Amino acid sequence: MADPRAESEPLLSRARGGSVLVGPGAEARQELCFDQAVVFIEDAIQYRSINHRMDVWSMWLYQWYYSDVCQWALSITIFLILSLAFVETPSSLTSTSDVRYRSAPWNPPCGLTESVEGLCLLVFLADVSVKSYLVGWAQFRKNLWLLAYLVVLAVSLLDWVVTLSLVCREPLRLRRLLRPFFLMQNSSLMKKMLKCIRWSLPEMASVLLLLLLHLCVFAMLGMLLFTGEKQDDGQDRERLTYFRNLPEALTSLLVLLTTANNPDVMVPAYSKNRAYAVFFIVFILIGSLFLMNLLTAIIYNQFRGYLMKSFQTSLFRRRLGTRAAYEVLATAVGGAARPQGVGVRPRDLVQVLQKVQLDGSRKRAIVEKVCSYGDDWLSADEFQKLFNELDRRVIKEILNCAFILYYLLEMLLKVFALGLRGYLYHPSNVFDGLLTIVLLVLEISTLAVYRFPHPGWKPEMLGLLSLWDMARLANMLIVFRFLRIIPSVKLTALVASTILDLIRNMRAFGGILVVVYYVFAIVGISLFRGVLVVPGNSSLASDNGSAPCGSFEQLEYWANNFDDFAAALITLWNVMVVNNWQVFLDAYRRYAGPWSKVYFVLWWLVSSVIWVSLFLALILENFLHKWDRRSHLQSLTGNPEATTQMTVELLFRDVLEEPTEEELMEKLSHHLHLRLCR
Repeated sequence: MADPRAESEPLLSRARGGSVLVGPGAEARQELCFDQAVVFIEDAIQYRSINHRMDVWSMWLYQWYYSDVCQWALSITIFLILSLAFVETPSSLTSTSDVRYRSAPWNPPCGLTESVEGLCLLVFLADVSVKSYLVGWAQFRKNLWLLAYLVVLAVSLLDWVVTLSLVCREPLRLRRLLRPFFLMQNSSLMKKMLKCIRWSLPEMASVLLLLLLHLCVFAMLGMLLFTGEKQDDGQDRERLTYFRNLPEALTSLLVLLTTANNPDVMVPAYSKNRAYAVFFIVFILIGSLFLMNLLTAIIYNQFRGYLMKSFQTSLFRRRLGTRAAYEVLATAVGGAARPQGVGVRPRDLVQVLQKVQLDGSRKRAIVEKVCSYGDDWLSADEFQKLFNELDRRVIKEILNCAFILYYLLEMLLKVFALGLRGYLYHPSNVFDGLLTIVLLVLEISTLAVYRFPHPGWKPEMLGLLSLWDMARLANMLIVFRFLRIIPSVKLTALVASTILDLIRNMRAFGGILVVVYYVFAIVGISLFRGVLVVPGNSSLASDNGSAPCGSFEQLEYWANNFDDFAAALITLWNVMVVNNWQVFLDAYRRYAGPWSKVYFVLWWLVSSVIWVSLFLALILENFLHKWDRRSHLQSLTGNPEATTQMTVELLFRDVLEEPTEEELMEKLSHHLHLRLCR
């Protein structure tokens, strides 16, 4: 009789070789083997670590945690707690952010947003508790992200209690700065990107130091060249303003480095002496064209190397997960063992795949390939190769689905215009031509009527679905009909699929940018809230008539402030684009003090230099690998028109090293919750 304790033991702890599972508990043990294989395969699909508990209860909890419902609930909770910044004091619920016209915003009563935030923190507390239980105490102590998760939660809860104790009158809410952490910890790809950025920082710092030296040298040269002269006219005064002291010279050249104020800085000196143009040309050539591009190249090189190491780890996780599933299924042999050794029966794998959470097309592809083996036992190498189908997803179907929706909308509009009988009566080409002509005539008539309206006729009062509005909508849809050629032309479809892949792969970068925006916006609100005053209410704020040309006041940039979260985001966006960002530097220097420049320069470095360089690096990798893999994919699929979705993991697949069997088995042998005996 089988030992009743065996059912609760990890499956891989049993002896293998030529043994088989017999006895009254054999069926239950086989079912447990299948459940473990399902979990391992799902871990491999999602590039998750397999170092978690594998008993029946823990596997149920693990699958429940990673189910779509729980993950959607967690994502909604993260979105909700991040969105509180728009409603909390200072509220963004006003029609405009312009300090001249903004009305008093509605601020929620104390306890309203705090209640929502408290519920979110409870969800996060449950999240970290489940994760900690599943990985076990030994792994929890080694996992820095989980430890940081616990610390952030503790600080947030403590700060939340302080807010309620002070009836929402506390001067600073520290937990607002910690909220983006909940977004980062929930994305494994964002963690990888963040680690790559952190590893790349030393190389970036060396180039930034060289860039700072370049600015200092030219700033001192500019002070020697352009100061100390007699100020004859306004142009001389303007020229001397840019270099009157070291902070102003550094600021002027830093902005010039971004080419935002060129030729504003150059023209006053150039008008005095054309030889001064050499100074600015040399500065731009060295700084913008050499050092900035060198920084981009170094960031690309370092980031690519460290990102490749991260995805080498991801590849190892996938291979380890599939190998663990193989070992578990090989243990679940219910009949006579394979003479040459224990393998996996295809029917067992098919039964496991039916329980795996995987999209239908890829699941069918793997099942069909498994069924092609018949009754032959699967070796470990064959088992691994089956899951290469996970990397082959046809993009042309996605493009066609988008255009099918477009065609359906267009067809419904045609049926509504002529009726079903009229739509079916006309051939497609004749109908399209006639309808286009008719709608163009209607469009011209509509423009003529709007341009020269008849007395008493008010088309804006006819409603959203008036005849004229419908005609304009139909005309716009027909104008965009040329997009149907995209899936039909091979090269066009390839470029379009590459762009779609790029958008999909930008999610991690977009998440990091959201985190950076969020943190800088909260810091900006704490530093600069209320510093911009309405013109006429302060000696610092001159009216529009007396303001210098090109200044913050003369350009009427009053909507760019940090008085609420939404306004702060738009202000940071405008500075990130670096067009006229010197206006913001000058304005906040006058209103908040010279130290405000540090904030804006840091934002420029993070958003416009580091993040944009990483963005360009990933774009380059995406396009290069997409085109390089085209011929390889066509040879694999046998379809000359096939294109594939290129995930970030696939970008480096061709240069990654496959883990050896010894490495996989060594890692499995040290699994804390499975004891493998071979």
